[in-house]
Amino acid sequence: MLKRCDWVQLNNPLYVAYHDEEWGIPVHDDHKHFEFLILEGAQAGLSWQTVLQRRENYRQAFASFDPHIVATYDEQKKNELLLHPGIIRNRLKIESTIANAKHFLKVQEEFGSFNTYIWQFVNGKPIQNQWETIRQVPAETKESLALSKDLKKRGFKFVGATIMYAYMQACGLVNDHTIDCFCHPSKH
Repeated sequence: MLKRCDWVQLNNPLYVAYHDEEWGIPVHDDHKHFEFLILEGAQAGLSWQTVLQRRENYRQAFASFDPHIVATYDEQKKNELLLHPGIIRNRLKIESTIANAKHFLKVQEEFGSFNTYIWQFVNGKPIQNQWETIRQVPAETKESLALSKDLKKRGFKFVGATIMYAYMQACGLVNDHTIDCFCHPSKH
């Protein structure tokens, strides 16, 4: 049996697939960056399982994570989302998703892509950690703090340093697979 990071709920296929196929793998696609920005912001104060179980509903509610469409959502659409049983119906999170879509587009315009912008916070290559246990993994780092501060300055919401560290893990800017996990680069 493959050894995975201790946080993985082995009886939960969504968790296993997320760990094995996404977490820590570098993302360079702006669409995927926007998806994780939405999902990590939605997670604030909740478990990742809560968000993973609703991921497909988020995809449907937020136009397959297309920032161009989400940026156009109006008051009527916002009210529809507040009634959507398949997503986290938190007004501030929904409003921030719409506002963040607008800011995301501005970043794309300024840098050519969100990907170009985001990877500068790790000098263009993933930070590869060598944690022995999941307890060693920090909740935030100087890089996630710098990213958080810059995003907040640009108007983004639900982008605190801890949320941004989770985002960096999800998008492979940092690889926090423990050294005993089959996904750790030393195992390849």
